[in-house]
Amino acid sequence: MTRSTTRSNSSSSGALDTIHMQIMWNRLISVVEEQAQTLMRTAFSPIVRECGDLSAGVFDRRGRMLTQAVTGTPGHVNSMAEAVKHFIRHFPVDTMNEGDIYITNDPWMGTGHLNDFVLATPAFKNDQFVGLLACTSHLTDIGGLGTGPDGTDVHMEGIYIPMLKLADRGVMNETLLAMVRQNTRQPVETEGDVYSLAACNDIGCKRLIEMMGEFNLDDLEGISDFIYENSHAAVMAEIAKLPKGTWRNSMTIDGFNEPLDLVAALTISDDGISMDYDGTSPKSRYGINVPMAYTTAYTCFGLSCIVRPDVPNNAGSLAPLRVSAPEGSVLNAPYPAAVCSRHIIGQMLPDVVFGCLAQAVPDRVPAEGASCLWNLTFRGETDRGSNDASIFAVTAVTNGGTGARPTKDGLSATAYPSGVRGTPVEINETVAPLIVHRKEYRTDSAGAGATRGGLGQVIEVSSAINADMEILAAFDRVKFPPRGRFGGENGENGSVRLASGQVLAGKGTQMINAGERVILHTPGGAGYGDPKDRDPAKLAADVADGLVSAQAAKTVYGIEG
Repeated sequence: MTRSTTRSNSSSSGALDTIHMQIMWNRLISVVEEQAQTLMRTAFSPIVRECGDLSAGVFDRRGRMLTQAVTGTPGHVNSMAEAVKHFIRHFPVDTMNEGDIYITNDPWMGTGHLNDFVLATPAFKNDQFVGLLACTSHLTDIGGLGTGPDGTDVHMEGIYIPMLKLADRGVMNETLLAMVRQNTRQPVETEGDVYSLAACNDIGCKRLIEMMGEFNLDDLEGISDFIYENSHAAVMAEIAKLPKGTWRNSMTIDGFNEPLDLVAALTISDDGISMDYDGTSPKSRYGINVPMAYTTAYTCFGLSCIVRPDVPNNAGSLAPLRVSAPEGSVLNAPYPAAVCSRHIIGQMLPDVVFGCLAQAVPDRVPAEGASCLWNLTFRGETDRGSNDASIFAVTAVTNGGTGARPTKDGLSATAYPSGVRGTPVEINETVAPLIVHRKEYRTDSAGAGATRGGLGQVIEVSSAINADMEILAAFDRVKFPPRGRFGGENGENGSVRLASGQVLAGKGTQMINAGERVILHTPGGAGYGDPKDRDPAKLAADVADGLVSAQAAKTVYGIEG
């Protein structure tokens, strides 16, 4: 009887310990979400403030990511997870002081291009270093040729900040801030964003220490090990359910001035999942190359969506996923390669992953989508006085359609895999001299299928002050559309042209003369399954809503609309 009682008490104690750890884990998630919300609400750049192009996370003393904010993008979060390890290598923990802030935008130690600043701030409790808070956001303009793919080396693309201290024991580095202000067309916005990043980490540190006090923690080691071990075990359990073997896929995309091939082999084994991009095209001369950290970030995100969507993202859940690409390929471009528009190719990688997984677990995997963002970056003269500059530079986030899912239609005008929201028209027209004449769904742009793809958009823009302006085009899926799956049809290609009829290139800086309007068609997502198997009621609703034309309903789906 005594032994039975002892076992029961021990079992109850273990269950209570687990519940206690889970509560602390959830509190850590709330800490980093408040951190991210602080960044979003104090940012100067519309792409952060309105669209959520950011990330935030808390890391232990060893640089392991414990939690990430729900608000944020996979490219930022998963590459920031590696950036913190670089910070610790450059600034050993025994040299860190309360009030220090570290900064970099090194593409190979940060998030893949110069426009993303990464900050890390050490947190101290009772004068002891307990962990780091880190954050990332996109800055609209940091000099150079601007946010486009025209550069032929990284030094043409903007100011390059190595691993530096932004603050030393609470004193800001005014020399660094002066250098940043002088190397941007948006000095007020850019400096404001740096302070916003610093404030974001300050809030994270404050909330972390409050949480540790509430749970009477002197360090994060116990909760850190719990998060890592349980997340790792949960992912390995999901991998154990998958068939074992190697599956291959390839995708041809536009490239800059010639097509590129993304080639992959995915191997599922008892010790994890490996993705190897051997056979992928060599790096480009222009700024569409992808550093390995960004390749890893979006590959892991694609794997996570299918393999372990319910397991939180952290060092433990990422550990079973391994990614490799030949050095010198477009997916592992070494310094000093131009990388400003690395998102164009990097955000295609979940679709490459899905093409492999569709052979292993076909009932889980969607068709291809527009994938990469269709960000509209304009630059020219301005009559707005809010940025202490005579030149404006603005990036408006726009999106195409996502691929159809096995049991649901794709999402229209939705950023996947980035997760960044579209910039409201009113914001664009307020911060820059632009008029958006039209922004609407593009009928028949979605690939047909038993489940159809999401629709792209039609967007028409001109200067509000009748002045020349430039478009820094960085678009893909113009020549090679998203591909359908299991009998579904391809999504529609994207296109860029002027209202006068001139066709513009999908990549590169080009002039829009005063009085002209630029018209963009963003790509539609591809379909899944035979269009003849689509539910007639759903097709009728699509025709009634103007998403599918009556003609397409008849000729493509074989049903009178």
